[in-house]
Amino acid sequence: MSSFDAANLKIMIVEDNVHFLTLLRSILQALGFTRLIEAHDGIEGVEILGEQSVDLVIVDWKMQGMDGVECVRQIRGLNCANRFVPIIMVTGYTEESLRNRARDAGVNGFLGKPVSPQSLLNRMQAVLNAQRQFIDTGDYFGPDRRTSPDPYTKADRRKSQAKIIFPDDCED
Repeated sequence: MSSFDAANLKIMIVEDNVHFLTLLRSILQALGFTRLIEAHDGIEGVEILGEQSVDLVIVDWKMQGMDGVECVRQIRGLNCANRFVPIIMVTGYTEESLRNRARDAGVNGFLGKPVSPQSLLNRMQAVLNAQRQFIDTGDYFGPDRRTSPDPYTKADRRKSQAKIIFPDDCED
């Protein structure tokens, strides 16, 4: 099925729509994921991550109170190892400008609705198996947004104030 052990991964779903939350839970359980945590909005999701570790977060974009983009920003701003957690944003709004906002908030992956079991599993595999280095520029903290292996010349790299951060550098 995949190169990770579904039964041992702890996944948090952040979703305020009970019907879509139920659908995601059912899909994940059918795929063999049993360690699921549910947060009913972004505020609850950030609170949970302040208290316990998870291996992956699946967050909806449009939620009451704190939306998914702000939730991702809050998660990336935590002062613990959970700020490095892989995050997949799921939404029915798939315009490129919105995808860029999600990326700029620090998501690792983006998945448009409707969601199928295969599309969810494929995105999870992509995010979990190809984790990117994290970058801290002062204005942005999250996975390296560059998609090409070396988009900068050596001179450009020297001008950059970006610092590569690894989870082991974070103090719990």
